[in-house]
Amino acid sequence: MALFSFYYSVSRSDFLEILGITLGLTAIALAWVLVRVLKRLRPLTAWIAGARNSEQTVEAWHRAVNLPIELIRKDFFFPILVTLVTVVAAMVVLGLSWLAFFPITIASLLAVAYAATLHYLALELAMRPILFDINAALDRPVRIDRPVVPLRVKLLGSLPLINVITGVVVAALTADGGGTDALGINVLIALFVSFTVSFELTVLLTRSILRPVEDLEAATERIRQGRFDEHVPVTTSDEFGELSSAFNQMVDGLAEREQLREAFGAYLDEEVAAHLIREDFEPGGQEVEVSLVFLDVRDFTIAAAEAEAPEVVARLNELFECIVPIVARHRGHVDQFVGDAVLAVFGAPERVHRHADRAVQCAVELARTINSRRPGGFEVGIGVNTGNVVVGSIGGAGRFSFSVIGDAVNLCARVESATRETGDPVLITGRRARSSPRRSRWSRAASGRSGDTTGRSSCLHRWSRSRSRPVRART
Repeated sequence: MALFSFYYSVSRSDFLEILGITLGLTAIALAWVLVRVLKRLRPLTAWIAGARNSEQTVEAWHRAVNLPIELIRKDFFFPILVTLVTVVAAMVVLGLSWLAFFPITIASLLAVAYAATLHYLALELAMRPILFDINAALDRPVRIDRPVVPLRVKLLGSLPLINVITGVVVAALTADGGGTDALGINVLIALFVSFTVSFELTVLLTRSILRPVEDLEAATERIRQGRFDEHVPVTTSDEFGELSSAFNQMVDGLAEREQLREAFGAYLDEEVAAHLIREDFEPGGQEVEVSLVFLDVRDFTIAAAEAEAPEVVARLNELFECIVPIVARHRGHVDQFVGDAVLAVFGAPERVHRHADRAVQCAVELARTINSRRPGGFEVGIGVNTGNVVVGSIGGAGRFSFSVIGDAVNLCARVESATRETGDPVLITGRRARSSPRRSRWSRAASGRSGDTTGRSSCLHRWSRSRSRPVRART
């Protein structure tokens, strides 16, 4: 209205009449838009009031972050309608020709667009504090695959508009009346200058800002795919250059951590690694009942003395490559590689149902597979035991090993040693046999009521009542 008065000679009464119509319609439009916006903000209001479960938090985030663009999309019609009605009212009050409708409308809509841009940017700033709180309460960070309003649109839309408004204001302040003709010419000149001279600078500025951002987006996508061998090109010496340099340093750090993680997974059982990185992991020890399988290579000392060190290591690795998948298939994990021996644990750190049976089944399969295929040229003896052990992180001075300790482990190793005396590939303790829900089947086999019991191929030669006395298992 102030700029309008520079182009038209308006009496005080006419000016106040047009101003009253404008302010009245604007107040009605603002009230109506506020009612609509408050309805859309109910999830956000409820979240601020304390309704903060996962779904409500995500909904509040969407409402807060999309409020500026929703205001433009759903409510921009109302200021346009007010503008059109006000222009018509001004023409009627002043008795202007209908041709005056077009320059006045264009100039007025430019002002509305400028106001809309201010509202959008102001709302973005206003929502930032609440969005910080909402993001802190989210169970997982929100991922945006596609921006609703790209930065390119913001820059190419707002910067030329600012120049147009500036040109219109300057032209109005320097105009000496002129009415509709002067207003139309000034608007056209402002549009022409803004979209020729200043638009080129706007495009260059936009590219200067967006190119580093696009490089960072591409690099972020590569990192999301697990590619840590590429860096962002540092092409400017401003804040974006500093950000790109910091990003490259972060990539180098992530690459080092990925190498450590891969090494961690290679030198530590996957199940144990997953247990260690869980949030509820407690480094202190705890006593649990587990089943143990101890496997040792027979006549390893002789084989090692007859071969070179690289050959010995290669043969052992061939053997262990056969052992580890079998143990994992029975839901156990390799606790230790002790030279040519292997200790496998069933029931810790993950609690496994019927871990005693799983240990026996695993031992039988290991003996059958290894002693028939002879990976690395080795044969093995296997001891199986069930008992209470202490499970936890053992070590000090920053060096720890997640392992099991206790008499049950020592007994299992002694049972394996007994296979050299009995000649059996697998021996189990009476404690382990008694822990099996299939004890009746083992007992029938031991008494000759089930299967062949005449030789060492029988399921069980005898039932041992002694905790330390071994029982033979068929392979």
